[in-house]
Amino acid sequence: MYITDPKNEHLEDKNIQSSTTPQILKASDTNEHEETKETVLAKTEETKPQMEKKGSCPPQGTLNKAITNGAILFMIWCVTWSFSGPEVLPDGSLFGLLIIFYGAVIGGKLLEIIRIPSVPQLPPLLGMLLAGFTVRNVPFLSDHVYISNTMSSTLRNTALTIILVQAGLGLDPQALKHLKGVCLRLSMGPCLIEACSTAVVSHLLMNFPWQWGFLLGFVVGAVSPAVVVPSMLHLQEKGYGVEKGIPTLLIAASSLDDIVAITGFNTCLSIVFSSGGVLSNLLSAFRDVLVGVLVGIVLGMFTRYFPSRDQGKLAVKRAFLILSMCVSAVLGSHRIGLHAAGGLCTLVLSFVAGTSWSKEKIRVQKIIGTAWNIFQPLLFGLVGAEVSVTSLKSNAIGICVATLSLALLVRISFTFVLMSFAGFNFKEKIFIALSWMPKATVQAVLGPLALERAKISAPHLEPYSKDVMTIAFLAILITAPNGALIIGILGPKVLTRHDPNKMKVELAGLELH
Repeated sequence: MYITDPKNEHLEDKNIQSSTTPQILKASDTNEHEETKETVLAKTEETKPQMEKKGSCPPQGTLNKAITNGAILFMIWCVTWSFSGPEVLPDGSLFGLLIIFYGAVIGGKLLEIIRIPSVPQLPPLLGMLLAGFTVRNVPFLSDHVYISNTMSSTLRNTALTIILVQAGLGLDPQALKHLKGVCLRLSMGPCLIEACSTAVVSHLLMNFPWQWGFLLGFVVGAVSPAVVVPSMLHLQEKGYGVEKGIPTLLIAASSLDDIVAITGFNTCLSIVFSSGGVLSNLLSAFRDVLVGVLVGIVLGMFTRYFPSRDQGKLAVKRAFLILSMCVSAVLGSHRIGLHAAGGLCTLVLSFVAGTSWSKEKIRVQKIIGTAWNIFQPLLFGLVGAEVSVTSLKSNAIGICVATLSLALLVRISFTFVLMSFAGFNFKEKIFIALSWMPKATVQAVLGPLALERAKISAPHLEPYSKDVMTIAFLAILITAPNGALIIGILGPKVLTRHDPNKMKVELAGLELH
């Protein structure tokens, strides 16, 4: 019997291991190489069809997206026709509404596509406004586009509601507490001084009564967050002005500025279209304010706790509740005669509810932002469609531009003075003063309201209301693109740049509206 020596056996095992190890390593290297090769081939095979699809017969990419969106818009028209019939045919209200909506969407997209090198992008709302203006003043289109005053008023008030909800949710208590007095000065001072200066200038140049002058002043006195907020966020991402909190200041103050303008406008509107004395009108306005604040606090406290945090789809339920309550408050207040109560109720409700939602408020804001994306084309398209070139007087545009320019000059100068005691240097004060001029959303909502009320209850006041509408249109047309260009070009040149990653500037929950 053959017996192997243990020592030799141990040597043989070592030889076997030493001889097999290179083979194993070689095999593993081969396997890794083959796996790498297979991965590369797989990626190549995945990218190859994609490159082939670019030139394939069914279009891909941007062309496919355009055709798909066109098909969706056409099917919306088909479904609407199935329900309403002749209303979506020419001369019907729904047909006019769809034409305004489609035109405004296309106008906004075209302005997004048009990019000039080294020049900031113009706000899409300008394209929407011009699209509505074109629909109204092109002979063939204007003959077949008709929108009832009731439908137009309801849609504009709904858009106003969404703006107010976004303003209420966008108020950050921590930012307001940190900025304190300078934020209040910036949000209230320029708006009030422009309202007063507009009243004086319109009284002298346009022969406006004083109550109409102040109404016009609060229409044009509001700054537009739709222009200011995106521009400030862009500068903040690059680190411009973040050390002194300039973007934070302008974003937080824009919502408060709108609140002041809308409250003042509603007060002046009730005075203009009321037959009572000034004292009774002021008391009724105070009553509306009190009712709106109280109802807003009650509903806001309700939405803080209902629905509870243990429920599913919490953000969707909260967004639906707050939107439905606010739309009912705004539209319902007009039906019962409390015109100023609905807007204040919306602001207080959304602010009180949002203070307890913490980080979850951002999800609600995104849902409401989606609703705004639908109503924004309608709002600016309808405002553009309200302005008719044939109904304008020969010297109306010149006088309106002069009134707007003088009031704006007073606003810019006063804003510079207000910022002189806030710790900013000369260049920063110039930037803040010029950045505080863009107008868009509030003017689009408030401008047609006086004309709408005049057509219903006081036809003899239509000339004044048409002038208010014209100045609101010109304010958007002139200040929105110029304001966006000034912020985008002047900001990097005059503001100090710091690393945004090292700066602890918080803008939790602030969204565009």
